[in-house]
Amino acid sequence: MNRFPKAANVDFHSPLDLSKAAAAVLDDEGRIAGWGSSAQRLLGHSPEDVLGQSATQLLVATSGRRLSGLCKADKPRSAVLDLCCRDGRTLRAAVTFSPLAHRGVAATVVVAADLTALRSWEAQLALLQGLATESPVGLTIFDTDMRVVWGNVSTDLELAGIAHYVGRPAADLFPEGEFVSRHHPPDEDQVMERVLTTGEPIIGMHYRGRAPVDPVREHVWSCSYHRLLDARGEPLGVFEESLDITDRYRAQERLSLLVRAGKRIGASLDVRRTAAELADVAVPQLADEVLVDLPPAVIEGRQPPTGSAPGHRLLRMHGRTPEEFRTSPVSYPPSSPQALSLATSRPVVDALPPEAPGEVRPDASHSCLFVPLLTRDAVLGLATFRRTSNPDPFGAEEQTLAVELAERAAVGIDNARRYTSQHEAALVLQRSLLPQHLPEQSAVDVAYRYLPADSRVGVGGDWFDVIPLSGARVGLTVGDVVGHGVHAAATMGRLRATVRTLALLDLDPAELLTRLDDLVAQDAESSENDGLSDEALGVTCLYAIYDPVGGRCVWASAGHPPPIVADSSGSVAWSALAPGPPLGLSGLPYENVELNLSSGSVVAFFTDGVVEDRRTDIDSGIDRLAHVLTWQRCPVEELCDRALSTLPPGPQADDATLLLVRTRQLDADHVADLELPPDPAMVAHARTYTERQLATWGLSDLSFTAALVVSELVTNGIRYTTGPVMLRLIRDRCLLCEVSDMAHTAPHLRRARRDDEGGRGLFLVAQMSQRWGTRYTSSGKTIWAELPVS
Repeated sequence: MNRFPKAANVDFHSPLDLSKAAAAVLDDEGRIAGWGSSAQRLLGHSPEDVLGQSATQLLVATSGRRLSGLCKADKPRSAVLDLCCRDGRTLRAAVTFSPLAHRGVAATVVVAADLTALRSWEAQLALLQGLATESPVGLTIFDTDMRVVWGNVSTDLELAGIAHYVGRPAADLFPEGEFVSRHHPPDEDQVMERVLTTGEPIIGMHYRGRAPVDPVREHVWSCSYHRLLDARGEPLGVFEESLDITDRYRAQERLSLLVRAGKRIGASLDVRRTAAELADVAVPQLADEVLVDLPPAVIEGRQPPTGSAPGHRLLRMHGRTPEEFRTSPVSYPPSSPQALSLATSRPVVDALPPEAPGEVRPDASHSCLFVPLLTRDAVLGLATFRRTSNPDPFGAEEQTLAVELAERAAVGIDNARRYTSQHEAALVLQRSLLPQHLPEQSAVDVAYRYLPADSRVGVGGDWFDVIPLSGARVGLTVGDVVGHGVHAAATMGRLRATVRTLALLDLDPAELLTRLDDLVAQDAESSENDGLSDEALGVTCLYAIYDPVGGRCVWASAGHPPPIVADSSGSVAWSALAPGPPLGLSGLPYENVELNLSSGSVVAFFTDGVVEDRRTDIDSGIDRLAHVLTWQRCPVEELCDRALSTLPPGPQADDATLLLVRTRQLDADHVADLELPPDPAMVAHARTYTERQLATWGLSDLSFTAALVVSELVTNGIRYTTGPVMLRLIRDRCLLCEVSDMAHTAPHLRRARRDDEGGRGLFLVAQMSQRWGTRYTSSGKTIWAELPVS
């Protein structure tokens, strides 16, 4: 289909051409002697109307006076005359009078055309002349063999003379040029062959090359190709129109590069990766290679050194990706352009950069641009933009572009440095707040693993703890603070200390979580306006107490996943009881869950980072951990390693904390129980029983101290209760003496006056034991004391 349906109406013949103009012949007296059909079409008069008549009848009165002079001229003359049409109109026409003498007969040939049509034709002719001589658009005509036929002045200037190329193939014009645009034939001959064959023009292809008139600088042209046809419609060849769009093209490239830089540079919060991002963006569009030199302090996340001494040693980044990165030391002599750039904080262009110590310059280097990495009045390092294959020097606009890229990279590197510093501080804080060494317990065998989140995410708020309790029991806790960073780590440390403090009060798990919930809610209310309360409102915690005397475990959860238990036979169970609400929501109760664990059972306490991942759901993670626990006969340290080895590869999106506990039960011969009626005479019996039991255990050297402690505790129990009193002796890492009664009144330690008859019992107990305390039970209270075993 013809893309230009009105192209047939375009006619470049002159309106005064004899094939188109109105023609007539006048005799020597000015009468019309000949009248052509074209004259009839122009004015409407038939030959019968005008032949033999004076030509003045066809002229408006003002034009008639000039006719005589025009007919008697001895050479052709032209004039603008007003002619009378048959329909009464007046036609302003361009008229040419040509004298004609033949065999003594004088006559004049008159040719006339509509003046408006003539002026339009002259404008078209002037347009063609302007395109050929003054237009910045290069026009080149090729014949059907794709050889140069003609070029306008613009083409002549680009080629430094079109005459040298006439008759030569198109490939000779720009031997090293290439099309930048895609989805078209790759070379110019194939492009023109397609246009000749199909007749369809190809518009707006971008062509890159070096013009003969400017061989140093690379140019880009927008080229279009059209087929040329003769009067019969046969192909004459192809004409090419080309416009130098180098500046516009490079401006678009710079804009696209800046857009890409805005998306890429500094998105990783990693110093090395940011350096690689700068290289990825700038190569190959701006430079063939980009090197980034940074002080070791910046790479490590510390404050950059003050000043920019030229001889300051830096580390050079190598590799395009962080996986390929390696660093090598580099320093600049005081007279080097690198030192000048750092000293002046300005970019420096060097066509042939000198070799620095430790640096090998490629022989092919044509130009280097050194740009300091500046931010907040500090010099972070130096970026080197190097050209090896591109011989063009860095121009002013390219220097401006490199500076802007370096500024973006400097901001990204500084942000990454600050983040690295904060992340390291948070990591140190978090590790200092987590248990450094878990105490050995007779009740459990413990192993743990803590994996911090990926550095891009930041340190999280996971915690765990193993807390020795009275009666050889042990408290086990694991928790998670939503969020990352220093505040999450600090919140974690505060909560872990609070849990330990409440645990030492011998509260049961549900009561402990209730009190912890109140404290978290109060903290949230007091910090509503400081922007730091979000983490406190996203705290989960699980607390459990294991008693090795009877193998009983009690736990409660505040929004935390329940533990997974593998008994001594290898069967794995997961609690069906839904956890209570996270801490800080208040108003909803927490429930205790009781388990009877056989000796050798393995209990897994974990945070969601162990079982949940962006690529897998939590159910799959729990199944994976449960499968590992079926190997419960393995040492708990090995089980920990097995569990973490099943985590999906790649960076951790959240902290992962795993606490594995293998339970033990105290042997029956290590526990002695004695029930005593509420009779003061039973104090002596309790003392005697204690001495005998210690003798059986081989602890006779503790008999006096233990008998004194037991007698004081039993005396208090009998004095303030109405029911029976229970004495329990436990031989563990220390000797535990416990006296339980049915009273809920807590005893108070006080200093008795000299004249007081009593009140010294608990004071003696405190002085003779290494620890003592009181815990409440559902039926009363238990007072306990620990005596060291030598």
